[in-house]
Amino acid sequence: MESVSLYIHIPFCKAKCTYCDFNSYAGLEHLFESYVRALIEEMRLAGQSRRLRAATIYLGGGTPTVLPLALLRDIFRACRRSFLAPEGIETTVEANPGTVDEDYLAGLLELGVNRLSLGVQSFDDGELRLLGRIHTSREAVEAYRWAREVGFANINLDLIYGLPAQTLDGWRSTLRRALSLRPEHLSLYCLTLEEHTPLAQQVAKGEIPAPDDDLAADMYILAEEMLAEAGYTHYEISNWAKQIPMTNDQIPKTACRHNLTYWRNRPYLGFGAGAHSYFGQRRWHNVLRPEEYIERLWQGESPVAESEEIDEATEMAETMILGLRLVNEGVNFEDFEGRFGRRLEEVYGEELRELKGLGLIEVNSEGVRLTARGRLLGNEVFERFLL
Repeated sequence: MESVSLYIHIPFCKAKCTYCDFNSYAGLEHLFESYVRALIEEMRLAGQSRRLRAATIYLGGGTPTVLPLALLRDIFRACRRSFLAPEGIETTVEANPGTVDEDYLAGLLELGVNRLSLGVQSFDDGELRLLGRIHTSREAVEAYRWAREVGFANINLDLIYGLPAQTLDGWRSTLRRALSLRPEHLSLYCLTLEEHTPLAQQVAKGEIPAPDDDLAADMYILAEEMLAEAGYTHYEISNWAKQIPMTNDQIPKTACRHNLTYWRNRPYLGFGAGAHSYFGQRRWHNVLRPEEYIERLWQGESPVAESEEIDEATEMAETMILGLRLVNEGVNFEDFEGRFGRRLEEVYGEELRELKGLGLIEVNSEGVRLTARGRLLGNEVFERFLL
């Protein structure tokens, strides 16, 4: 029985953040129940067509924690009916600190959620207002402490850097506050100004300063230094896990196993409006609008909007681009040859020589990985493998 990671998309939010370009919508509370019924049907159909074991389960969004616990319970029950889900597999729910209380978090734990990802983004209230977040720094800390009190032993904090008018000292302060909480995992993302978002429009109008790329690089370097000193392993470009005993593959035990599926270019199934899937040499994604997604499933139609076959050249390129995000693991020579029947140097010898000469990658007896400079200039590396 093949294992596959499962992603379930909840496209609802209390309010749309100013920087957000995800497939998420505010003010659609009237769709909550019908959307969950559609999700359950999509999972039922997928489980009916193939017998699969769930390797991980991840509820993302949007904000999954805007849903009542009863609807989340229905989702998890349907997931376990449709797929073999062994007890104790990594089960993550993303949560906005402004949408949970102690009872709600205790309810998540009872549903089998064993990993909580809190979208904190900043511990500076001015930055939180700029981003359009619905919580304060105090409420973020409160949500974290409630999660600990009810029994969560694996918590991730999401933070954003490279914000307009953000200073290096301000970023240092946010990192110190995060580290004082001792979460098992930290995800640090550099702000990307997405076209048509309110934040991008404010910058375009000159209402707020544009982000400083050089300063953002300094913030990244500062994070690497502070987190290493605090005992965290930098295992992926944007992700750090607490240094507790390693697994056999030299990835920290508190690393996000679900996201490792993506970085290792392994199969996953996505359910919900706009969700993406990659399985059986094919990639597809569902329609974006929740109303259309619901209507299609009610009418017995497929929710898939687009689908494409993945040929070997594309799979090899994507394996390189995604795998090089893994800081220590990188892309292993033996794994690449076992997967494709060709030596990595045979396929990408010219690219490897060029990137090594530029000081962006290092090559050893086991494989290829980015250098510290390569992590700062990752896109320059990745574009070498694009078809």
